[in-house]
Amino acid sequence: MSEAIKPEVVKFKAFCLERYKYARNLTGREALSIFRKFGVMKYIGDYFDVLHTFGAQYIVSDIDAFIEERR
Repeated sequence: MSEAIKPEVVKFKAFCLERYKYARNLTGREALSIFRKFGVMKYIGDYFDVLHTFGAQYIVSDIDAFIEERR
């Protein structure tokens, strides 16, 4: 089964999007646009095994760092 369709990965991606949205005071549309522009969903899927072991604050910081590297 591909990671993209594993329920736990899909749920985790949604969790990360929501946490990022709230942490950065964005709308869902704004957060999703950022995630799409910088490939954050693929990153989360690729590193799910590691990322899902961390807390929300770390994940938001990690996503910020990932985005900064791509700007």
